[in-house]
Amino acid sequence: MHIFLYGPSGSGKSTIGKALARSLKLPFVDSDQLIETNAGMTILEIAEAQGMSKVRDLESAALKELVGHAFSVTNTEKPGGWSTEAVIALGGGALLRDENRALVETHGKVILLTAELPTLIERLQNDPNERPLLAGDLKSKLTSYLEGRAEHYASFPLKICVDEKSPEQISREIQTLLGRHHLSAMGEYDAIVGNVGHAFSMTSLQNPIIVTDENVAKFHLEKIQSIFNAKSVIVPAGEEHKNLETISFLWKSFLENGLDRKSTVIALGGGVVGDMAGFAASTYMRGIDWIGIPTTLLSMVDASLGGKTGFDLPEGKNLIGSFHPPKLVIADPSLLLTLTERELRSGMAEVVKHGIISDPELFAMCTRGMDWVKNNLEEVVKRAMAVKIQVIEEDPYEKGIRAKLNLGHTVGHAVELVSKFNLRHGEAIAIGMVAEAKYSARVGLASQSTVDAITDSLSALGLPVHIPEEMPRAEIIRAMRVDKKKNAQSIRFALPVEIGNVELVNVTDLEEVLED
Repeated sequence: MHIFLYGPSGSGKSTIGKALARSLKLPFVDSDQLIETNAGMTILEIAEAQGMSKVRDLESAALKELVGHAFSVTNTEKPGGWSTEAVIALGGGALLRDENRALVETHGKVILLTAELPTLIERLQNDPNERPLLAGDLKSKLTSYLEGRAEHYASFPLKICVDEKSPEQISREIQTLLGRHHLSAMGEYDAIVGNVGHAFSMTSLQNPIIVTDENVAKFHLEKIQSIFNAKSVIVPAGEEHKNLETISFLWKSFLENGLDRKSTVIALGGGVVGDMAGFAASTYMRGIDWIGIPTTLLSMVDASLGGKTGFDLPEGKNLIGSFHPPKLVIADPSLLLTLTERELRSGMAEVVKHGIISDPELFAMCTRGMDWVKNNLEEVVKRAMAVKIQVIEEDPYEKGIRAKLNLGHTVGHAVELVSKFNLRHGEAIAIGMVAEAKYSARVGLASQSTVDAITDSLSALGLPVHIPEEMPRAEIIRAMRVDKKKNAQSIRFALPVEIGNVELVNVTDLEEVLED
């Protein structure tokens, strides 16, 4: 599906379109440039010689040409070839005709770029391109232009305000709005929020195999098998089976099903399935491709992204693993409708965490409770996924800021382990976030109001916020000491400072962290 950028003159469609195309590794096309190339004249010359009606006719012809066109991708960082998708900048009146609008909305998504009048005037005054509808007194013509198209522009549901933002910032906002990203810091792959059948655009995979667990298989395996025409292997459900025995079973299953180095593993499930299938793929025949189709909220917004794969030892979680990013991640919110209430709540802990790290607006959404979340799952997934993607793209191998994603996890992993996994991952992380927030306040980083906001948000979602009284603190501390984030003398914590800001701190006194 194409991405069409639309809006008034001066809203930056071409500049933003080029930035967006670079980020998504897609071709970029300016429809006005195509019109001028086809006509051998500028838009202004066409309007002066033949009138605006002729310009509109040429716009219609150009749109019909574009939506059915295959674009060369040699101008991107992808390997040479062709793409049926592009980022397309439209003229400011290209969709005034109903047939034009129907055509583009059938073949893609339209993003309306909006700006305040002073922003548009400043940009147009410095723009060398001449626009026939704005000739003369720019301010009065532009004011009239906007008033005449106000109702038309308001009718587009997907809008981005461009005032005081860089093209790169706007590009990120558009990607979040669409739920579409291209990651490249650790291997090249797309992460897409949308229907699995629509999002999967590859024509075929060679001898694919689906790895899922016995719970997910009951609900989703048949549908995914039909989409990918794949075999399957089913593993026992639960964190307690995330071990070397299950990994060995996967390796043997790959051999029995004839997988070779050109085969693809499809991980269908939550974080446990993704971690194990990804690790088995990373080590089978020295590494084969895999695709992630997460089926839990937690895995959609966190575990499926970033390329971390692995399994547990009795001493701790994820102590054995590798960095092996997938070739594609498809997060289909409709797959969440079969989750239990407890599992959905558990996933919201990671969403809250992402809000605390860098998205106060997402955090505010979390305070609205589970009823709001259930009615807005797609928006929740898109915003939370965008937070993690931005962090891991800046620091793919956890050399610096990626460690912020460990907020709540140092205490949380230990609590989860000591509970013998009777606590779900998200429940343990919620407990960990509150414990670490309280410690942050005690050492003077966070205010009490920040601690209260975090506690109240998690409580509003029905998540636990206290370490169970019966859980031995000594065992929790012992589990924390073997945590993978430790160094020789201390453990690095990601501590909240305020909503939207987390600081990395090395801590030596673990007993103090658990004080209440």
